[in-house]
Amino acid sequence: MTSPAFRPTHVVPRDGMPAWEAPDPARPTVPLDAFLPVRLVERRGDWAHILCANGWAAWVDGRFLIAVPEDPPTADGGPLTGAADPRPLLGRVERALADYRAAVEELAAGGLDGETFRARTSELRIGVVVDGESIWLYDAEDARWAYADGTRLSTYAADDGPRATADPGRGPTQVVSPDGP
Repeated sequence: MTSPAFRPTHVVPRDGMPAWEAPDPARPTVPLDAFLPVRLVERRGDWAHILCANGWAAWVDGRFLIAVPEDPPTADGGPLTGAADPRPLLGRVERALADYRAAVEELAAGGLDGETFRARTSELRIGVVVDGESIWLYDAEDARWAYADGTRLSTYAADDGPRATADPGRGPTQVVSPDGP
């Protein structure tokens, strides 16, 4: 059960990450899933004590957590554009969840073996945190977490750094001394 006060501060990296019961490498526990939203509770050097939405807590190597902005973006009340419309991403999340559920049902019924199940689900990537009117969705197509307040979708955190854009037509920045170039 998700606590109504849960607000993620970080996201687990793309490959998931190991976790420990205490800040002690001799006490490993279940690893964390990729893109899991977590809240940082405490830091001890590189160790980070985190809390998951379901109330489960663990210690992780805090250097690898991906920080998310403190406050989600807010709608400006302007017209809804195609990129800001949350419905297409919600549709992709629903399809991915339906595909996963169908594979689980088929596996449970004996129609799939473990290898076929893994192959069939290997490309599925979703993440969802719903908190009242707010929702955080993982957009696998654009490798980002998005936030929506019911009317507007905005990037909340990206998996990777900024992408290169087309050359704007000017040369590289140059350092100029007070005496000229």
